[in-house]
Amino acid sequence: MILKLILTRVGTAALTLLAVSAVIFATVEVLPGDVAVRVLGQMSSPEQRRVFRDRLHLDVPAPIRYVEWLERAVHGDFGRSFVNQRDVASVIMPRLRITLLLSIYAFTLYLPVTIVFAVLGAVFHGQTIDLLVSTATLLAFSLPEFVFGTLLIVIFVLHVPWFPAMSLIDQAKNPIEFLWIAALPAITLTVRMAAYPIRMLRDNLIEVLDSEYVRMAVLNGLPAQKILLRHILPNALGPALNITALNMAYVIGGVVVVENLFAIPGIGSLLVDSISLRDVPVVEAAILLVSLVYILGNLVADLGAVLSNPRIGAL
Repeated sequence: MILKLILTRVGTAALTLLAVSAVIFATVEVLPGDVAVRVLGQMSSPEQRRVFRDRLHLDVPAPIRYVEWLERAVHGDFGRSFVNQRDVASVIMPRLRITLLLSIYAFTLYLPVTIVFAVLGAVFHGQTIDLLVSTATLLAFSLPEFVFGTLLIVIFVLHVPWFPAMSLIDQAKNPIEFLWIAALPAITLTVRMAAYPIRMLRDNLIEVLDSEYVRMAVLNGLPAQKILLRHILPNALGPALNITALNMAYVIGGVVVVENLFAIPGIGSLLVDSISLRDVPVVEAAILLVSLVYILGNLVADLGAVLSNPRIGAL
């Protein structure tokens, strides 16, 4: 039953990725403006533009180019950048590596922060600690990333100079230096991501804490830690895992503001620059990779929810 469910979810994820790839290609194809004019400039001659289009097969019908692009993409070949003629993979991978490192850092902070504050809010429901947790999450949810990140810069760069103003992650010489350089953007992402899951997980935990089987476990004298890990968290994590998957996609593809604020050369800033230059191969590859991460994140969240609570798979 579980294996069939896993195979179904994996197949659905593969079909979704295929549909997303078609949408990405079609959307980029209908972007306004002439690629040849944008890359070669307004002063380029018609002959130069014709040679450019012939070399990149831009006059070939879009469906044929989509099939050829998809075949190459499956093998990791996304073509060459229109702007600098470099291999697209060599352009994207260093940026993707930086964003992934920052994402892993932020998620390493996000998971314990979310669980600890949600448990505190649920266990001390209606008390001062719960009020503090609710107020803090409401503030974190209300403040945009650039406001919270700017506050961190003002406090921990200008007034208390503990961290650098620019997070040049690619220049970190060792893991300790990386943790120091990337601390402020990682904290900014963590706070932004954790606000809503904390509130959701807290509400779920309160509901589970009032359930009969938890009361029965308490009456039977089971240790509180065992009740929490075996009976409460697995039944309350499902919705929070789905939000975590969305946060994963946000971190990979939606950190443009944070990357610009802290001068981080990640995949988000690359995507913005490539769209402005209409560098179609880089845009297609970057969005496809972000979509892949998003779909894989949702798949992992679905499977995690099913494996942590098999009753979900039976619904």
